[in-house]
Amino acid sequence: MDSKGKYYWLLLMIPTVFIVWFFITKNEQKPIRTLAYFGRKKTIQKGDTNYHTVKPFCFIDQYNEKVTEETVKGKIYVTDFFFTTCQSICPLMSNQLERVYKTFSNESSVMILSHTVEPEIDSIEILMQYAKLHNVTNKKWLFVTGDKKHLYDMARTGYLLNNETGNGDSEDFIHTQNFALVDKERHLRGFYDGTDTAEVSRLITDIKLLLEEYAYNEKHP
Repeated sequence: MDSKGKYYWLLLMIPTVFIVWFFITKNEQKPIRTLAYFGRKKTIQKGDTNYHTVKPFCFIDQYNEKVTEETVKGKIYVTDFFFTTCQSICPLMSNQLERVYKTFSNESSVMILSHTVEPEIDSIEILMQYAKLHNVTNKKWLFVTGDKKHLYDMARTGYLLNNETGNGDSEDFIHTQNFALVDKERHLRGFYDGTDTAEVSRLITDIKLLLEEYAYNEKHP
């Protein structure tokens, strides 16, 4: 090819390279869709909002280990409330959570936290059996028990999954099919019907969106 031919092809390549560069750059800077925040919020000062934050907690999991807010520090997690002897909505919920567990099996920053509402029955041993029943083999999905008043208070005022009044006494009982999605700062980012396949598919999509949101923010601080 002579020098004129090389010059001709160079002129053709320049706009092509520019177009490719433009679309790559545009895609990197394109804002992603973000999830809403749920719960009461208050404005600290102009432009600075304090969103509802899941308060500190302390429970015991199926491995007989303490579970606190430090356990989920830096994690996105899904939470629910169930009991192992339930024959209605709980098996459906746990089967749906298996989908979440399997989908994010290789994602270290995603966890599931399931709370029993019958701590007087669901011992550590029973929770371990239940975990095995749902093919849980690691600490990405924890089943926890603890003080009933504390469990019920977390359901109502921590995760906002139940709006009925109660104090966690022997007459109190919570039975909800809803899941809550919690981000790395312990803010509530979504609620889902855990018995509905389509709703749990939406939950899986939203977890992926949250992961994208954090990845985007790391690249664009």
